[in-house]
Order: sequence, then structure tokens, then C-alpha cells
Amino acid sequence: MFDIKFVRENPDAAREGLINKNEIDRVDELLSLDEKKRKLIFETDDLKSKKNQVSARVGQIKKTGGDASVIIGETKSLGDKIDANDKELREVEAKLEDILIRLPNVPHESVPVGKSAEDNVETKRWLPEGFSFDNEFEKLDHIQLGKKHDILDFERGAKISGSGFPLYKGKGATLERALINFMLDTHINQHGYSEIFPPFLVNKESMFGTGQLPKMQDDMYTIERDELYPIPTAEVPITNIYRDENLTEAQLPVKFVGFSACFRREAASYGKDTKGLLRVHQFNKVEMVKFVKPEDSYTELEKLVIDAEDILQALKVPYRLLMLCSGDLSFAAAKCYDIETWSPAENKWLESSSCSNFEAFQARRANIRFRREETKKLEFVHTLNGSGLATSRLMVTILETYQTPEGKIIVPEVLRKYTGFEVIG
Repeated sequence: MFDIKFVRENPDAAREGLINKNEIDRVDELLSLDEKKRKLIFETDDLKSKKNQVSARVGQIKKTGGDASVIIGETKSLGDKIDANDKELREVEAKLEDILIRLPNVPHESVPVGKSAEDNVETKRWLPEGFSFDNEFEKLDHIQLGKKHDILDFERGAKISGSGFPLYKGKGATLERALINFMLDTHINQHGYSEIFPPFLVNKESMFGTGQLPKMQDDMYTIERDELYPIPTAEVPITNIYRDENLTEAQLPVKFVGFSACFRREAASYGKDTKGLLRVHQFNKVEMVKFVKPEDSYTELEKLVIDAEDILQALKVPYRLLMLCSGDLSFAAAKCYDIETWSPAENKWLESSSCSNFEAFQARRANIRFRREETKKLEFVHTLNGSGLATSRLMVTILETYQTPEGKIIVPEVLRKYTGFEVIG
């Protein structure tokens, strides 16, 4: 959540951060409400102190048999002022809270300033040995390959649920499962993450904690009767494991990885390429989540990116790394890298992973803190998450990259122990 203390102490930096994230500058409004809140608290405390003093005099007068009616009237007047102040204070606090929960995290100083995805900065490109962007034969796209080998069925998926809900069949389903198991095993056995298998439905408090509510209400599915939400990513349930809890400094960093199905209405996807697996309402993802000390979070972000890259290098698929500009950052992120894999048939890069540092933004919303061993002081942890990775667009890259001139699909070597076969077709 946006930190009012940060705004109070760094108004210019807060203003610049909001503007760079393409948000309306509400710093002056926040400072005005904050000043009013603190003034009301001071005045109310002073009134309560006076009321206590007057009440004590009432008791003294009554003990001596005097007339305390005037002072009793003064006590009532003070009480009425206190009640009025308390009511106004609640209104001011509600306005302040409503603004704070809707404002995004400010970008880290290392984030390039920009308005849109066009201003993102490519920082790395990795190509497997022998790879060329010039296709040596005409590549079928993943939809054509899915039909050819009867491994993807978008028509029947749409019949069952609607467009954007893919149906994996036969060796396609096996390949998807193999990819998930390979990624989980790699993160657990090589990168040191602990596995979590989270609930796929979460409550309102969990969605608020990670920043999906209230800002992104329209992009989520809702089960209104039970006030539950199908998760847009495993980041939500995994981050909320420690909601309203205090960790010890010795526990950090905590590194979790988990698989989940992900559900997104994609209300803002109008006009974007939605064919096949390129933009779907349900997809599978392996998610990495970290809880770390503030001073370690940017080192841990770089490690998180490397963990995701290791998967792609093992699969031997081309990818590039983008540092997102300020205007393309998500609501909660202070810094983010996108990892895009190459689609030979689409002839473009596809986002397959995002690795973000939220600093204390989510922890403040979810009230996740840790206690320093030396000072015994409680501080908010920093949270990070990264796709390790989402399978839908990665599957597009794998199918199209590994196809042969005859239209068969070679299974990446690292997946063969999971599939039990080496070729599709």
C-alpha cells in the first residue's frame, strides 16, 4: 500500500513516482487529509484531557455539597465536541485510506522512465547454439501444429467453457504436465525453493493483500455467492500465507514455489492478439515467491530472474530480458523484468515471465513483518515474485521452435524423462 509516511517525508519523490507511473498526482490531497487527520487527533486528545479535568472538579464540588450544574454543562459541551471530532476523524481517515489503497507503488530509482511498453529496455538476449531468426522452412504456428497432431483443441475448449479456455489432449496434455513438473523440480532441487500447492480460490482479504483489489476488480473472475475469487496467479495465495504474521529475521529469506491454474477475465485485452494460446482466460503457471529483508530485495530480484532464465536455457529456447519502464510497471511493482520467448511462426517475442520486486508495498497491505534480532524492531518484509514460468506462451515457443520440416515436434531433451516419448507425430 502507498505509504503516507513516505509521502509526508518525500512529497516530491512521491509526486514524481506517481507521474512516472501514468497516475494522477494526488500528493497535495493526501498531505491535506493527513494534516487534517493529525490536527483532529491533537485537538480531540486535548479536549479529552480537558474533559477529564472538568469531570474531576465535578466530583470535588459534589463532595463539598456545591452546585456542579454549570461544570456538568461544560462537560457535556466538551463531550459533544469530542463526538463531533471523532465522527469527522473517521470520515477523514476513510477518505485517506481510500486514496492510499488505490495508488500504485512508486518505481525504483533504477527503473527507466517511460510511458508504455515501447519504452521498455532490452538488457539481455540469449539464443541457443545454431539458432537463427531466419526460418529454414515455413513454420506452422502452434494452432496448426495442435490440429495436425490432435494435441490442442480450441474449438472444443470453447464449446465446454467459452473462448480462451484451451483443451490439451493426448501428448499435448502430457507435454504440458512434463513442463510443469520439470520447472517445479528445477526450482526445488537446484534453486532451493520449498514447494507449495495452494488453494485456487481465495478471499477478498487475500486479493487486497497482493494488490489485485480494488484496482483490478474488472480483470478478475468472482464467485459472488461465496465471496471468493479464482486466482489470477499463485502469487496471491502464496504471498498471503504470512498475512497478519510476524517472521523472525533468521527465517528470511523464505523462498516458495508453487504450481496453479490461473484465471483472468482479461477485461482490458480488447484489440490484442487473442488467438490460440497467446491470450487465454485459463492457463498454468509455476510461480516463485520470496519474502526477504529490505536490504536484500534487489539482489534477490536478480537471483529470481536467473532462476527463471535457467529453465529457458535448459529448454534451449531463445529469449530476451526486458527492464520495464515506469509507465509499464504493474500496480504493485517497484521494479520488474519481463522475459520474452521467441515465436518463429508469429515472428515476434511473447511474454512468458515477469519477475517483480514489490518492496514493502504488498507487505504493508497484508501486514507481513519481521523482527530484527539486534534491535527487536518490527519491520515490513519485502516481497518478490516471478513466473517460473507460465506455460501457455512458452508452449507456443516450444512447439514452433522444435518442429521439423516434416511437421513433427521434437520433445526438448530435459522433458523426455517426464513425457516418456521423444517425438510428437
